[in-house]
Amino acid sequence: MAEFIFKDLAARRGVADRFEVASAAISREALGEDVYPPAKAVLRAHGVPFGPRRARQVTRQDYAAFDRLIVMDSRNLRLLPRVIGEDVAHKVELLLPGREIADPWYTDDFEGAFAEIREGCERLLEEG
Repeated sequence: MAEFIFKDLAARRGVADRFEVASAAISREALGEDVYPPAKAVLRAHGVPFGPRRARQVTRQDYAAFDRLIVMDSRNLRLLPRVIGEDVAHKVELLLPGREIADPWYTDDFEGAFAEIREGCERLLEEG
C-alpha cells in the first residue's frame, strides 16, 4: 500500500516527478503476487489509484540505487542488512520514526495500516 499511497500524495502535490518509488519485500513468501485484495479494497475506498504489481524481494542493488529505504517495523529494520549489507550511508529508516506499523496481513487492520502509512508518507513529503 505504501508505494501507491506515496505516489498518490506526491501526484496531488505536483511533486511526483521528484521521486522514484518502488516497493520490495524482505521475505520471499509472496514473490510474484499482486497486491493483496483487502489492501486493494482500502486503497480503492480512499481513492488511491493502483495498478497491477508483482511483489519482488529487495536486493543489494536497491541500496545503491535509492536514496532511502523505508521499512514499516523493527523486524524489517533488523533483517534488511542481511540482504543489503551494512547501512553505512544511513539510508534505512522506519516510515514512522519511533513507531512501528503493524502488518495488516497478520492484524487484518488494513484501514489502520492505511492511516499510519499515509501519515508516514506525508511526513516524507514534508521533509522532501
